[in-house]
Amino acid sequence: MRPAFLHPLQAALLALSFLFLSLAQGQSLKSCTTPDQGSTLQVYHVYSQCSPFKPKTPLSWEESVLQMQSKDEARLLFLSSLVAGRSVVPVASGRQITQSPTYIVRVKVGTPAQTLLVAMDTSNDAGWVPCNGCVGCGSTVFESTKSTTFKNVGCGSAQCQQVPGPSCLGSTCSFNLTYGGSTIAANLSQDTIRLAADPVPNYTFGCIQKATGSSVPPQGLLGLGRGPLSLLSQTQNLYQSTFSYCLPSFKSLNFSGSLRLGPNSQPKNIKYTQLLRNPRRSSLYYVNLIGIKVGRRVVGIPPEALAFNPTTGAGTVIDSGTVFTRLVQPAYIAVRDEFRRRMGNAVVSSLGGFDTCYTVPVTVPTLTFMFSGMNVTLPQDNFLIHSTAGSITCLAMAEAPTNVNSVLNVIANLQQQNHRILFDVPNSRLGVARETCT
Repeated sequence: MRPAFLHPLQAALLALSFLFLSLAQGQSLKSCTTPDQGSTLQVYHVYSQCSPFKPKTPLSWEESVLQMQSKDEARLLFLSSLVAGRSVVPVASGRQITQSPTYIVRVKVGTPAQTLLVAMDTSNDAGWVPCNGCVGCGSTVFESTKSTTFKNVGCGSAQCQQVPGPSCLGSTCSFNLTYGGSTIAANLSQDTIRLAADPVPNYTFGCIQKATGSSVPPQGLLGLGRGPLSLLSQTQNLYQSTFSYCLPSFKSLNFSGSLRLGPNSQPKNIKYTQLLRNPRRSSLYYVNLIGIKVGRRVVGIPPEALAFNPTTGAGTVIDSGTVFTRLVQPAYIAVRDEFRRRMGNAVVSSLGGFDTCYTVPVTVPTLTFMFSGMNVTLPQDNFLIHSTAGSITCLAMAEAPTNVNSVLNVIANLQQQNHRILFDVPNSRLGVARETCT
């Protein structure tokens, strides 16, 4: 048998492929140590090369999808608890649900500065980090005793009345909260944090003393909600309650997106819709979703499935922590059925929580969210998820789980990837523009 040799052109192309891959990986690892500039922080996917939280052994496509779905279940339980006003979040029986942050940013805490990779969360207010001596936390903690600017917040302070379940531990304000399937106990503290080049002195946050469960982001959380202890409220003079992010695709784990703080450098050519405020749940970013198109057809969704209701918490929120969009049952069934109709007689299968999967090419070109004042038309990358081999393709959204307060539609981060999402709180508006985030 003759030995098989590569054609010279094939060999050259193969060599170029290895070169580009090596350059990309080298550039990726270099970006992990590149300082953040101005008021812009790099945003990393939790499984990126820059993340210490990526799986130690690579997951198969099916495993990664099922894992993300299980994390979404915990996230939706958490969001539903905010809407319903419950202080305890139920966890599905029979198994432990884990929740990790999907996107992380680099923050420096204390003097001298200690670097932590914290989850960015638009549906939370108070930030928190694990502190030295924490029971149930990981190995990377903030050593508060080594910071010359660290101090505890007293029980009589105004901030102590703004945390959930405040109590007094001596003269120090303490609090407990539930996050996903976990609970944390923290002391309310203050220290200087640095976001890119911006120092924020006397930033108030939770210094975690004890954590139970596995939902707590390992190195802490940056709260980007609208409540009194959120980053926005504490930096109004600096950032004027304005920020935007661009989330990199799951397919581009070697690259980072960005979190821009403040009105400067925000896009000018951008479409807006109104931000709605729920006085009962002021942290959440509600928007007025009025319809959905599959291809060019507006699907028949009952108006009450999308209507904003501050009393019940019903409506639609934009969330950075949920991976796959969830729609209340009448809305999801309408979208799913039109999607299946467009696919004709193709055989439908399921994978985990996805009930509309195919082994043939999907012919639905676009999906459009119709908000008051703007339409956001998504390409296939924002509403389909493909297996690594390309043999299975699923509609990457699902019905809101029935075991929680299922009145909330959640526009999740897969649908937001490669878009600049601008939160302009002073003008009560949300902007969206296409942008390649990688």
